[in-house]
Amino acid sequence: MEFVPVPAGSFWMGSDEAPGELALAFPLLGAARFTALADEAPVHPVRISQPFYLGRHEVTVGQFRRFLELSGYQPESVADGTGGYGYNAQYDPASTARGDAFEGRNPRYSWAQPGFAQSDEHPVVNVTWNDAQALARWLTEREGVRYRLPTEAEWEYACRANTRTRYPHGNDPAQLTQHANVFDQTAAPLWPRWQQHALPGSDGQAFTAPAGSYPPNAFGLHDMLGNVWEWVADWHDEGYYAQSPATDPQGPATGSVRVRRGGSWHTWAFYARCSYRNWNSPETRYTLVGMRLLREWGEATGAASRP
Repeated sequence: MEFVPVPAGSFWMGSDEAPGELALAFPLLGAARFTALADEAPVHPVRISQPFYLGRHEVTVGQFRRFLELSGYQPESVADGTGGYGYNAQYDPASTARGDAFEGRNPRYSWAQPGFAQSDEHPVVNVTWNDAQALARWLTEREGVRYRLPTEAEWEYACRANTRTRYPHGNDPAQLTQHANVFDQTAAPLWPRWQQHALPGSDGQAFTAPAGSYPPNAFGLHDMLGNVWEWVADWHDEGYYAQSPATDPQGPATGSVRVRRGGSWHTWAFYARCSYRNWNSPETRYTLVGMRLLREWGEATGAASRP
């Protein structure tokens, strides 16, 4: 894995965009979606007091496979026998009570088989928060320096990279296809039910894209938005921002669901904003969810110590 140094610094976390502003930018969405964003407020100043290294890319299929081979760890999608989620061209979302876009859980799907082709360079999916913790622990023991998931504050700070706009490139959703792998005209034909929400551009990627396929942000990080959702360390609490510490917030002490950030290859532009927060139980595995690791500042003592 290649890691990028992220400097200490301060930023404004969250969003204070009014529902009317969002409605103008995303006219196909109902008003209820713009009023259900209380957990993005209030916008508040956050100081990240220590520099850190963050994965230049999301953890790839090849890297995760190597971890399993060397450690003997069994990911939850395999260990509990229930599998994950995946793409099936014959599956009809309208045939299920939840109307989910993907088929599952099913043992036929896992990190190794999401129902679409991936090479070792693609970001791994169908990994749980607990799987991410296992990888971080194993690397920590192997190298003698701490690896972990970023906190939610560290993640948003790294994503924004000294910007205050909806996306690191600016506010225009239509330009997002030039910077991130999200739901666009390449993927839209596979999901007619939602194709009106696809961005007008086409990037040639109907599913995940190889890591590093899109330009990095100002910190040198690729795919902070799009490609796969990324687990972060924090529990989710809708009211946490109102009481969040100003320096190095760690999230709530307890909770039932963990936060994931950044959107995915199947995400509409509205949900791929820097400030948007989503969440799932720690054992959730899904065909849109992966991870990116943080390496704490300092010298590793193991053999594979170079960032």
